[in-house]
This record gives sequence, C-alpha cells and structure tokens, in this order.
Amino acid sequence: MDTRVSEHRLRIQRVQDELTARGCHALLVPSSDPHLSEYLPQRWQAREWLSGFTGSMGTLVVTRDRAAVFADSRYWVQAEAELAGSGIELVKIATGASTAHVEWIVQQTPPGGVAAVDGQVLALAAAQQLRAALLAAGAQLRTDLDIVQAVWPDRPGLPAERVYEHTAPHAPVPRRDKLAQVRSAMQDRGATHHFVSTVDDIAWITNLRGSDVSYNPVFLAHLLVGLESATLFVGEGKISAMLADKLAADGITLAPYEAAGDALAALGAGLVLLVDPRRVTLGLRERVGGARVVEAINPSTLFKSRKTAAEAAHVRTAMAEDGAAMCEFYAWFEAALARGERITELTVDEHLSAARARRAGFIGLSFPVIAGYNANGAMPHYRATPDSFAVIEGDGMLLIDSGGQYLGGTTDITRVWPIGTVSDAMKRDYTLVLKGTMQLSRARFPQGTLSPMLDALARAPLWEQGLDFGHGTGHGVGYFLNVHEGPQSISKAIPDANMAMQPGMITSVEPGLYRPGQWGVRIENLVLNVPASSPEGNTFGEFLEFETLTLCPIDTRCIDRSLLRADEIAWLNAYHATVLESLAPRVSGDALAWLETRTQPI
Repeated sequence: MDTRVSEHRLRIQRVQDELTARGCHALLVPSSDPHLSEYLPQRWQAREWLSGFTGSMGTLVVTRDRAAVFADSRYWVQAEAELAGSGIELVKIATGASTAHVEWIVQQTPPGGVAAVDGQVLALAAAQQLRAALLAAGAQLRTDLDIVQAVWPDRPGLPAERVYEHTAPHAPVPRRDKLAQVRSAMQDRGATHHFVSTVDDIAWITNLRGSDVSYNPVFLAHLLVGLESATLFVGEGKISAMLADKLAADGITLAPYEAAGDALAALGAGLVLLVDPRRVTLGLRERVGGARVVEAINPSTLFKSRKTAAEAAHVRTAMAEDGAAMCEFYAWFEAALARGERITELTVDEHLSAARARRAGFIGLSFPVIAGYNANGAMPHYRATPDSFAVIEGDGMLLIDSGGQYLGGTTDITRVWPIGTVSDAMKRDYTLVLKGTMQLSRARFPQGTLSPMLDALARAPLWEQGLDFGHGTGHGVGYFLNVHEGPQSISKAIPDANMAMQPGMITSVEPGLYRPGQWGVRIENLVLNVPASSPEGNTFGEFLEFETLTLCPIDTRCIDRSLLRADEIAWLNAYHATVLESLAPRVSGDALAWLETRTQPI
C-alpha cells in the first residue's frame, strides 16, 4: 500500500469536509508564512503537508471536489511524480509570478459562493487581486479562517532558536546608520512609522541573524520603526539580555512576537504608516488603526540590494573560500571516479557540503545541494533523497547547483561536469548555454536599466536555435542573507521602476537548457554591478558592467569549440586565469593540481 498517497488523499478530504462545514467552496493554500518568506518554517509548510509536493514554490487550491497544485516548469517533472496517485491535479504555469490560480479559483467558486484563505499568510497585493476577481464574478473572499489549523492536529510550533549579532568587520555598516537610512526614506514618503515583516529586511536593518528558516540566516520577527525609536517583535527568549541591551542603546526595544498586530492597531489618527503591499500580509494590514497608510516598497529592500565597497570586498573573500572548497571537492570526485568508487548524487551532496564546512567563515549551506545526473539534471530544482537517487556511472553529464552562507557573503554556483563520454548533442547544448552565460556576463548597460531588459542577452544564443528555458536568468543575492532577494530580477518578469540596476547589486547569471528524461545544463556565476569606464566626452550618462565574482573552473571538455567565437574563447581563458590566480594560494596538493588542469586555456 502506498501510504504517501493515502495520507495526502485523506488530508485533502479533511480540507474538503471542512470547506463544506464552513460554507466555503474553495481554499487557497499559498507557499507562504506571516513574513511572506520563500523558504518556510515547518509550521507554515501547509502546501507540502497537504499535497506531498515538496518544491520550494507552488500554490495549492482545494475545492469541495477537486484539488490542484500550480507550479512552473522548474517543478513539472518533480510535481508529476510527487502528486501521482493523490488525485491532485498539476496545473502547469508559465512562471512563478503567474496568477492562473486566481482564475481557477474564480471558475470553481459559484456566484454567491465563498473562497477562503488565511489572511495571515497572504500578501496584501495578492489579497486585493483575488478579492477583486471574486467580486467581479459575484463571489466572496473570506480571510478570517485558518482551515489548515483545523485539519493539521500536530502542526509544528514556532521555532525557538536564538538570535545572534552580525558583527564588524563582516557587518561594516552599524544598525544606527541603517535605521537612519530607513528613517530618511520614511520622511521622503511623509511617514511617521514604517512596518516591516520580511525577515531578511529585518535582519539587514538590525544586523542580527538567526536560524529559524533552513538555509537562510534569519529569524521570525516584525519591526515597527518610528522617527525616534523602533520596536522589534520577536519570540520570548530568542534574544539574550546582553544583546537586548545593545539593541536598546541603538533605540530598539523588544516586544512579544504576537504583539505586532496590537501595535499596529494602536497607531492613531495623525500618524502615517509606510507599508509595502507586496511584503506585508492582509491580516496585519487589516489591524492598522486610525493611521493613514502609504504603500511603497520597503526602503530596506533597495538599500540591502546595493552592497557597499566593504561588503563587496568581504564577498570576494567568501567567493575565494567557496571556490577553494569546490576545487577540493572536484579533485576528490574525479579521483574517486577514476578509482571506480561508487558515487551517488547523495555522495556528491555529502562531500561537497563537507568541503565547504572546512572553509573560513562558513556558517551553512545557502540552499539544498542540487546534484542531478543525466535525466535528473533536467529538473531545475531536483533534489536526491535516500529513497530516490542516481548512481554516477556510465556516460552523461552531472549538474551540481550549490551554495554557502559565509559571514562575509552568500554564494550560489552551478557547474556541469562530463561523466564518461559526452555526446555531440550534449556538447552542443552545453556550449549554447555557456554562450548565454558569457554574453550576459560581458554586457554593458546604462545605470538604471530595468533588469528584465537584460534577460534576452542570455537567451539569444538559445533562441537562435529555437531553444529556451522556463526559469529566470538571474536573481538578486543577499549579503550573508537570503540566496534569493530583490528587487532586481533578470527574467521575463514585467519590469517596474524598482528593478533598476544600480551599483553594488549582486545578481546570478544562470541560463539553462533542459531535455526532459535526458539531461540538463545550467552554468551559473554571481556578478556584481560596477561602474564601466566611459570614453572621453561621453554624454550618455553612467554605464555599468558586471564583475564576475564566482571563482570555479567552467569545464572545457563539454565545449563544442566550433560554436565559440574568438572573443568568447578569450573571455573564458581570461576568466580561468583569474580563477587560477585567486584560488591557487588557497589550495594545495590534489586540489591545486586539479585547479591547474581545469584552468588551462583553450
């Protein structure tokens, strides 16, 4: 008997029974928490608990007689496998930003009917959109029900891990200065108060870190900033008395985590509250008292995306440490393969993570290691498990996407390695993806260019051959914070003014190509926006270019050289010269020999 299937069928049936009992026709279960986080504490992993779909992004909708998971192309193969036999439909959407689930809910909710969602985990902007769509169809939205709580008897509680301080030299900007930046932006908006729920924004403003969320050094809290003082709403016992005194000296007082709503309710007439509708939940927004509300992006989202010169210097060091770990791992990996040792995707995870753990300043992984061999590499967010993994043997390509959290930065790198004999078709795909990585990495563009406008540069070599990939080309990366952050996104997203590229932003460059059931290719580096030199007499404004931060060889054995131009070969050789120069002092023995071999010019 397949207990996984039966338990998820049973859980969905409980939801359907609860919907009928409450007079509702549909339930929206987003992948979200009260802080609108990407990676969720166990308490708010309701979509996964109900459906069995373990992808990091996706939306579940349950009606009285149907259930559907909405996922983009990164998860289609994975979702089909995990939902098989559960009775839950997979609705394939174009991107993670798709609103197809809104249309589906409207279609499934009859006129006069009611759709439900827990308003405590739904973004204000998303709630406004869903409510408007339902009203237009003569239906209603209820946000005061937590149906998940009613059907999840052993739901986990709040995490209780301690909060710690991110200190100098790795935190070069004091929190007093960061609060001053935020307050200046508040005054520009005419606001007397600013409410922040997104945990990475709070961690950045306060120079605090935690471990409440896997792979992200953040903690659950809300922050209310006034013009003279600030209140941090955090779980009791999570901050030591000594750290509380330090915060108090900088004008930050502590309050219980649960008191955030009451504090918002106490904001009376004459006050002006700044909130970000994409980064605060409907439930908290509805608690606001008589204060006038101004909606705009969190100022800290913009500030933390622009790394200072001192932060960039620490990131370069973290990248060198990360690259050295990669050299040690790959030297072992290739030698072990040559000896005929049994290596699986799980072995890759174990040894690569151990190599990182030996590096200076390492705190933890920035996301689960993705090691996908051949067909598994065609699933962009694949992860091997003890119940399902591949042995690295025979012929093909191994895709490894991994990253680390260091006191001085966050890393994210993808490389593809040949195993045995690589076919001409594999080499062609690999080289086309590499051309896209190089083409975007070499770009120059006016400061303020909206980041989605750069997306086509990486796709052009693939588009020329009638090929494409379904995920974004690049995401912002935090500074010892979340591996995914905004506001910039090099993707097919509809751009807005906040996506303007500015100096100091760190972004991934990661085009890919996936052949379902066969293989996948993705080559990823992180890049830093830096000023580009301008010709004398330039009257066209300031330009930016990318400094490639990631330091690890790009395997040349998979390249079809006939597809590369001379300037592309020159870029690759120059990159490898930089990698060798930067990493050679940090490795020795087999790792150094491997590095020297893999950085030979072509």
